[in-house]
Amino acid sequence: MEREPVTEASRDTATAGPDITEAEHQVTLHAERPVVEKETVPVERVRLGTEKVTDEHEVSETVRKEQIEEPGPHSDPDRPAR
Repeated sequence: MEREPVTEASRDTATAGPDITEAEHQVTLHAERPVVEKETVPVERVRLGTEKVTDEHEVSETVRKEQIEEPGPHSDPDRPAR
């Protein structure tokens, strides 16, 4: 008895052959393999709504402001920038 694995290249010839007689024969063995797939299907629709709310709050805080001065033709080059 000789065993030979079936490959993609030999798949067509593995399923062909003569009828069984008293002569030498080849039999192709089959195996079952599970096939698992994932499928994306719609199951639910979600809708978001908005509600406009107007409210007033008094806020107080000290505000800082930064300035950058670019040296120009009339500026003092020895004076540090603020």
